[in-house]
Amino acid sequence: MLYERLQCCDELSLLDLSKMEVPGLRINFTDPNLWVAALCIGFNPLFWNVVARWEYRTHKLSRLFGSPYIGCYVLAVMIFFLGIYRDGRYRLALQSQPKSPELFSNWILWSGYVSILVGSMLVLTSFFTLGVTGTFLGDYFGILLDEKVTSFPFNIMDNPMYWGSTMNFFGVALIQASHAGLLLTLWVAVSYKIVIMFEGPFTEAIYSKKTKLKSNNHAD
Repeated sequence: MLYERLQCCDELSLLDLSKMEVPGLRINFTDPNLWVAALCIGFNPLFWNVVARWEYRTHKLSRLFGSPYIGCYVLAVMIFFLGIYRDGRYRLALQSQPKSPELFSNWILWSGYVSILVGSMLVLTSFFTLGVTGTFLGDYFGILLDEKVTSFPFNIMDNPMYWGSTMNFFGVALIQASHAGLLLTLWVAVSYKIVIMFEGPFTEAIYSKKTKLKSNNHAD
């Protein structure tokens, strides 16, 4: 009996777990490109939130570069190039992953293009509405907007830049017919949702403090 159990264990040890797949999903979870892309997706929003809050509490970047505006521009450049690198790793991950035949359809392909078109429109219009400092956490540097932005696309949804970016990832995943891309897109959405949960209240607190100071100045 003991011999049979040992023999069974020996047979299990010969299994190649790297060949195992989740039923219905064509994703190679042993592909390092997949995990690097996931790491980049999660790291970027963590990075800019940590740096921005550090700047808000210490003003180190503003002092280092002699101006809050220059400090904000430097952070903007860092965020921009981190985004370029993340997007490159995402595309590389999709190229190294198996295609999903069930996504080989014209309507899915065109849905991907439409998703990218709408997503890019949300991202670009958000940027032109907010400007560089409004987009890249200028409020953490003390560069505050005079009033809340209510023009398009902020009049149709909150955080349009985040959701527009998510739509771009989704569109690329559809065009590439990639289950891995869809999974990474879900991770993008979760990452942004977590960021919004932290950024939203913190930004509101910054502007609430500004309003309170303005009220006190008027009272004096």
